Parts: sequence; C-alpha cells; structure tokens
Amino acid sequence: MDHLLITIFTPTYNRAILLPRLYASLKNQSIQNFEWVVVDDGSSDSTEEVVKGFEAENRIPIQYIKKDNEGKHLAINKGVKLAQGDLFFIVDSDDYLTPNATQLIANYYPKIKHRDDFAGMSFRRGISATEYIGTNRTFDDIEATALDFRFKHRIDGDMAEVFKTSLLKLYPFPKIANEKFCSEGLVWNRIALKYKLLWTSNIIYIGEYLADGLTDSSIRVRQQSPQYAILGYSELSKMPIPFLQKVKAVVNYWRFAHFSALPFRDKWRSVNPFLSLVAMPLSFIFRIKDPK
Repeated sequence: MDHLLITIFTPTYNRAILLPRLYASLKNQSIQNFEWVVVDDGSSDSTEEVVKGFEAENRIPIQYIKKDNEGKHLAINKGVKLAQGDLFFIVDSDDYLTPNATQLIANYYPKIKHRDDFAGMSFRRGISATEYIGTNRTFDDIEATALDFRFKHRIDGDMAEVFKTSLLKLYPFPKIANEKFCSEGLVWNRIALKYKLLWTSNIIYIGEYLADGLTDSSIRVRQQSPQYAILGYSELSKMPIPFLQKVKAVVNYWRFAHFSALPFRDKWRSVNPFLSLVAMPLSFIFRIKDPK
C-alpha cells in the first residue's frame, strides 16, 4: 500500500442503512490518498455485511473491525491504533463528505505539517455545502487553540477537525467502567492546552443540524455516564476560559454530579469551592427541568 495521507475514521453502531451514503461520498473524492477505518461498536444489524460488500468492490482501502459495545470514545482509541494515515479525520456514519474534502485537507496540511505547535486543522460542517452548522459566517484562516477559537473568536457549532495521527496517539480517551459516553471535547480540550489548530471556513463535512446546548438525549447520556461528564466539566472549569464559562462548567458539573456515586467530599475537591457555592443552586434548577 502506498503511503497514506488521511485515515478517515467512522465509528458505527446499527447504522447499516446509512453507511452507503458515506461510502458513496468517499468514492467520489477528488483525491484518493486515504483509507477508511470502520470500527463497529457492537452492531446487531447488517453493518458487517454492508461493509464487507464495500470491501469487495476494492474501490478504496478499508479496515473493518467489530468490537463489543463500549462507546464512541473507545472506538476512537481503537481507530487511532489502526490508523496508517498521517492525519486522522472522524466522520460519523450518518454524515458524509463534500467531493473536495480530501483535496482541501491535502492543500492545507503543508501549512502545519512541520509545525510542532499545531495538532492539525479544522474545517466547517454544514447542513449543505453552502449552509454552515453553528456560527453563520466565513472568516480568514485562524491559528488558535480550540479554546481560543470558541471563546475569543466566538465561533461555535460542530467543526470538522483533522488531527495529526501521531499526536492523537498521545491523547487516548480514558476508560471508565460501566460508562459509554465521553464527550470528544474532553480530549480536544486537553490538546488545546498545548497545541493550536489551523481553522478555515471551508465546508467539507455535511451533517444533521443540532441545536446549540444540551438536548434531551445528550442530557440523558450524561446522566448515564456521570463520571465522564463531571471529569470533562471539572477540567474545563480550570482551563483558560472566560469567568462566565467557568461558572457554566461548574453548574454543569454539579448538574451531573448528582448521578455519580462518588463521595461528596471527592466531588467537592474536584472544582473550585467558591464557584461551587454559586453554581450548586443553579444546577438544582436545571436538574428539576432535566428529563428524568
């Protein structure tokens, strides 16, 4: 196999009916210097047969592995270990790419390839090739950490991050027994403490629009995986972000700490006590409104 520039990684769970659309978008890429790594997180549908059918076409290099259902974050860990590309690009099974996605990645990569202070690049997601998800405006290329991009440049919405594979190998997601949801932001924020990304407003990733904030389903999965939730909010509250965002992080910390079996003393030690005194009453209001 020739040297690969990109590993396009797809974690999937019971999405056999949607995978052909993503596969079609990969076959239509303007440059083909990539592999597709699919980690099946314990699907009970025909995902394996569908992907084996793709492999039989021999159009693009595919690595497929099926594992027990443990959550997307641990599937990412597995994908990073399998990856042979210089760059690692997560594309969910219910989304797809624009035809020029890999070409744009290849065009931008030389700008940060040899810069040790860069973790990778980030493009935009859209509900179409011309309609952004999140902040609806173009911008000149920005060199910034993920934290500064969000809180100083004030651009929000899900992005299409493309990381250096070698760096992601140094930042695996932690494994917490009996919990299956860990926000990707946990690791992306850790990376942001040391590394920048090159941000561009080019749309390369097409997906479903999700309203800002915590949706009902997102709240429920955090309730069911409270250790991951409070770990993420605890770390975020200590990062170099605006004070109001620290307060919000601590509010959400206590919002989901209610579902954790950790002793209260351990919870209290994990966040700023002053902020907790402000945030705990607010978190109680959210808990009343949250889905049960």
